[in-house]
Amino acid sequence: MLENKKIVLGVTGSIAAYKACFLVRLLIKKGAEVQVVMTPAAKEFVTPLTFSTLTHKPVVSEFFDRRDGSWHSHVDLGLWADAMLIAPATASTIGKMANGIADNMLVTTYLSMKQGSMTEGKARVPVFVAPAMDLDMYAHPSTQKNLQQLLSYGNYIIEPGTGFLASSLEGKGRMEEPERIVEELEQFFAKQASLSGKKVLITAGPTYEKIDPVRFIGNYSSGKMGFALAEVCAERGADVTLVSGPVTLSTRHPAIHRIDVESAGEMYEAAVGHFSEADITILCAAVADFTPKVKADKKIKRKGDDLTLELQPTQDIAAALGAMKRKGQLMVGFALETDHEQTNARKKLKSKNLDFIVLNSLQDKGAGFRVDTNKVTIIDRHNLTAYDTKSKREVAEDIVDFINQCL
Repeated sequence: MLENKKIVLGVTGSIAAYKACFLVRLLIKKGAEVQVVMTPAAKEFVTPLTFSTLTHKPVVSEFFDRRDGSWHSHVDLGLWADAMLIAPATASTIGKMANGIADNMLVTTYLSMKQGSMTEGKARVPVFVAPAMDLDMYAHPSTQKNLQQLLSYGNYIIEPGTGFLASSLEGKGRMEEPERIVEELEQFFAKQASLSGKKVLITAGPTYEKIDPVRFIGNYSSGKMGFALAEVCAERGADVTLVSGPVTLSTRHPAIHRIDVESAGEMYEAAVGHFSEADITILCAAVADFTPKVKADKKIKRKGDDLTLELQPTQDIAAALGAMKRKGQLMVGFALETDHEQTNARKKLKSKNLDFIVLNSLQDKGAGFRVDTNKVTIIDRHNLTAYDTKSKREVAEDIVDFINQCL
């Protein structure tokens, strides 16, 4: 999976820098092209000559070449790379990455990797971080906070191992072994192609059911879970159609075709219209179950103390698609419950003809609307799999992994 992949390897000032030499050799043996970027402190542990000999490329360390004044373009490296790996990553470098302190070539190059915006239609470049430090440094709250910040940006942390450290202490902080790091990269790129050629339909966000020109019935859905699923599916090679209710989010990946709707009726029409082409459908939107029977053309004025709204059911998107589902299509639903969670979710799984359902409960801290985390349980016809509280990006990864197992 690493054949012809372009890897920027960042090396920082850690005693584990010697392991980066073995890492380079393993990556090249797998067919990768490697460009090493070093911090000034890293050169105190391994010379640039060692890496340039192994990679057959000059090492990049300074912003300018001191011999002729030519500029080392971190922007070009960001455009060139298929992935960036920082191994070893010291506490100092992790802190700078987390807070955007671009005082050396390595961090500047990291910030040039396409984390969020698209450049020339190219998708986000994955960044892998392999920490290496003493056990107390690794356990320090500031280090853990910075690692969580990097995770929230969409980076991947390769957890350090536990064992004998340079300080003569034993504990967690050893950089993961080069062989295992290469395995992590191979597994990542294998996942990247896991939905290649698949068409995925996703609904996300709330719906707004108009009462009059200025008021509506809605809910608290932010759309974050659905948008995270769209990004992960696209990154794994799928062609994604995202039908979104009113949200403030934006899509990043060029393989996501976004359709903006407002009401449950509009979402129904868009979902039904694209369902026949979909190999996989993920119904993540928080669709209103009822809509006003009469929508006023003008703002309703206050008259007296009471206002009665007559509501009627909206069209059931999941039930309609479940009835249309053909052999070979996979359909995933969501259930947000406040009581009798599993019982209600299993009923929905069966009645809507879903292949599996993702359950979350408002009883769980860190789950539900307007937060960046979620805690889900995946229920299919035979099994139940519960997950810990994670970022919605990580939850999306877990759901797509489950889809891959079903496929």
